[in-house]
Amino acid sequence: MKQDYKIPAQTRIGHVHLKVADLQRSLDFYCGLLGFELIMTYGKDAAFISAGGYHHHIGLNTWYSKNGPPAPVHAAGLFHTAILFPTRRDLAQIYNRLLKANYPLTGVADHGVSEALYLNDPDNNGVELYWDRPPENWPKKDDGSLDMYTISLDLQDLLATLQPG
Repeated sequence: MKQDYKIPAQTRIGHVHLKVADLQRSLDFYCGLLGFELIMTYGKDAAFISAGGYHHHIGLNTWYSKNGPPAPVHAAGLFHTAILFPTRRDLAQIYNRLLKANYPLTGVADHGVSEALYLNDPDNNGVELYWDRPPENWPKKDDGSLDMYTISLDLQDLLATLQPG
């Protein structure tokens, strides 16, 4: 197919809709722990949640998955939902919240363009919590293309952004 069409630069991912086994358990995680707002429920089997009052960033439903097992790890499907925080301090705040709740991380990473925390929701869906560095600070190769990488994120340095001063 000829590549004469480019999706508009302002296009963005509007929301993700997840199949979950237990709606209340998912609401406890996404709203209770991560801090999303419940916008509405749709009957007894679906809910729509967001940050800042948007109609929904995440849909949750049990239409085909009520009380079902998690999707197999080694099968095609969603790898993770990436939730972009506005600032590094915001990422530090959610990390501190996860620490206090003793919620396990599956990984942490500095990708050069961003810093990220990885975890699984109660249905074993991958979740990435991250913030983007300003584009002018993104690592570049000599030819000007991005030079993303993965190194360990310094979690103590991240938490230090919460200290006054």
